[in-house]
Amino acid sequence: MVLTRPVVVTGANGFIGRALIAHFRETGRPFRAAVRAWDPEVPRPPSVVVVRDLATAAEAELAALLEDASAIVHFAARVHVMRETEIDPAALYRAANVVATARLASAAVRAGATRFVFASTVKVNGEFTVAGRPFRPDDPPAPQDAYARSKLDAERELGRLCAGTPLVPVILRLPLVYGPGVAGNFLALQDEIARGRALPLGAIRNRRSVLGTGNLVEAIDAALDAPVAPRGVHFVADGESIAVPDLVRAMAAALGVEARLRAVPVGLLRLAGALSGRRATVLRLTESLEVDPATFTTATGWTPRRSLAHGLAATARWWRLRHSI
Repeated sequence: MVLTRPVVVTGANGFIGRALIAHFRETGRPFRAAVRAWDPEVPRPPSVVVVRDLATAAEAELAALLEDASAIVHFAARVHVMRETEIDPAALYRAANVVATARLASAAVRAGATRFVFASTVKVNGEFTVAGRPFRPDDPPAPQDAYARSKLDAERELGRLCAGTPLVPVILRLPLVYGPGVAGNFLALQDEIARGRALPLGAIRNRRSVLGTGNLVEAIDAALDAPVAPRGVHFVADGESIAVPDLVRAMAAALGVEARLRAVPVGLLRLAGALSGRRATVLRLTESLEVDPATFTTATGWTPRRSLAHGLAATARWWRLRHSI
């Protein structure tokens, strides 16, 4: 089933939202892009709608956003903050991630939409996996921070509001997503590699699931177009997980530079992280975190077509263009 009415995309000017909108333009899928702000000096296309805050927007504003929509892809969120400075971050996460999702879902039910694709996070399941045992959708949730707890609460609210209605919730718990426009830790690592910095990561022996935007946008196509909507929680990821040192080597190859890895014992890395206040960052680099996308593949037929090398090459091209300006 191919949906022909517009698909509403929230967070459309974010990293992943921009990739999806570009994909929809390329493939000809009708869409309506919700953004928080727009430069008044730049003409705004009819497909772009400004909604400053989904948690507090008037009902009429949400109704106009979702008018005649076939489906919603909900990316807008307050994402994980590495160095939190807010006094009450839990309240901010709840407003942006739980309240906004619930209000959007209620408006979608009233508008007669039939699918709600919700971008959640692997962090709902926890921070690490045992080697060879990836997270699966039926594993018990174990969120460790306010961000992950807010995403789990949003998943549950979405399920509650969709129950007994034609609106089907499709929850995609995402691992690390990379691609052109990436920010955060991935971009910081890419900067270090490009500058030829020696990285003390050579002794790490872990496995991490990652997801390129090229594979993610096709997974969203599958969630929207599957004859039977893939209700419930699923994971999506690239075809193979990878160890952090191998990821560094692959990123360096894409950038055309040498990977400078130093084999510092993992125990020393963790000690340095604890002493420097970066324990969580070091644990993320050294522990495994894998997911199993089998349920989504079974439900939709989706498999990741693009390799890690393909995604990293696209990311490297964007990085070089960004640094040539």
